[in-house]
Amino acid sequence: MKYLSRLEEIYLIAIWKLGEEAYGVRIRKKIEKLTGKQISYGALYFTLEQLFKKDYVSRAPGKPIPVRGGCSRIYYTVTKSGMEQLKKAVELQESLWKGISLSEFK
Repeated sequence: MKYLSRLEEIYLIAIWKLGEEAYGVRIRKKIEKLTGKQISYGALYFTLEQLFKKDYVSRAPGKPIPVRGGCSRIYYTVTKSGMEQLKKAVELQESLWKGISLSEFK
C-alpha cells in the first residue's frame, strides 16, 4: 500500500482548507501558515504538478487578473482519489499513535 508523503499531505490539506481560493500564491501562504516554513515557488509548482500527475488534485484556469497583462490563475481542487489518500493518512496516524500518550514524552 502506498502512503502520502508528509509533504503531499500538507499540500492536500492546504488545498482542501482553501476550497475555491486554492491557487498558487494562496496555497503557498497557507502552507507557510500551517508549517511555519517558507517554500519557493519552484518547489510549490513542482509538488502541485506531481500531485496532479498522481490524480490527487485537479486544476482549472480561472479568469485573467484584471490588470494589464494579467495572467489567469490556476485553481486546484483535491480529487476523490486525493481525499481517499488523506483518509488513509489519518487512519495510519491514528493506528501509529494508538495507546501512546503525550505524557510519555516527558
